[in-house]
Amino acid sequence: MNRSSDIGRPSNGNTLSLQSVVKTYVVGGDEVHALRDVSLVIHRNEYVAIMGPSGSGKSTLMNLIGCLDVPTSGTYSLEGQMVANMSEYQLAEIRNRRIGFVFQTFNLIPRANIFHNVELPLIYAGMKKTERRGHVERAIERVGLTDRVRHKPNELSGGQRQRVAIARALVCNPSIILADEPTGNLDSRTGDEIMAILDELHRAGQTIILVTHEDYIAEHALRVVRLKDGMIESDTATR
Repeated sequence: MNRSSDIGRPSNGNTLSLQSVVKTYVVGGDEVHALRDVSLVIHRNEYVAIMGPSGSGKSTLMNLIGCLDVPTSGTYSLEGQMVANMSEYQLAEIRNRRIGFVFQTFNLIPRANIFHNVELPLIYAGMKKTERRGHVERAIERVGLTDRVRHKPNELSGGQRQRVAIARALVCNPSIILADEPTGNLDSRTGDEIMAILDELHRAGQTIILVTHEDYIAEHALRVVRLKDGMIESDTATR
C-alpha cells in the first residue's frame, strides 16, 4: 500500500515535549537511573545542543527523543502524538517518517550506491518508485553530492559519507534531525563543512537536535541543554 501522502511533518502541532520523564534500567539486579524527572520542550525550527559528560544521560535522552526507546514513566509527545505507549511497529513508523538520524559512524550500506542509500527511507515508507526519484535527487542536491550519486560509500571521503547520511535524514522531510556526534569521525576542517550544512538546514526551517560533548560544536546551536546525573543541569539560550 502506498502511504507516501503522509510522509514527513504533519500540519498540526509544532513541538517535541517530554514531561517528568524517568528512565530506569536493571543491570545485574541493580537499578540504574539514567534519567530522573526530565522535562523538556523543543519548538519547531529550534537548534538545540544536548551536552553532558559520560554517564550524564544524554545518550539515553537521545534514544528516547529518537523513539529508539520509551520512558519508564512520564510522557513524550512528538507534534501532538503521544509516543511513550506506542507499539514497536508504531515507533518504527515515527522513526522513519518524523525523525532524520545522522550518526557519527554514518551507518550507510556499503554495497549500495549513494542514490539507493538515500532512497531507503522512502522505500520503507511505501512511496512508489516513480515518486521517489525526485525526493532523492533533491536531498542529494542539498548536500552537494549530485556528481557522486552512483558512487558507493567506500569511494567517498568521510565528509562525503556524512553528507550522504544527512541527505538520507532529509529525504522524508522529517520533523526533526537528530544528529549524534555528527563530526566525531571527521577532521576539524571536514567537521566544519558538515556543521555548515546543518546550520544552513536550520536557516531553511529545519529543527535540529545535536548531541555532542564538544563545546565548539555546541556553539553552532542557539540553545544548549546540559545534563548531569540524569537531570537537566542547565538550559540556556546562546544568542
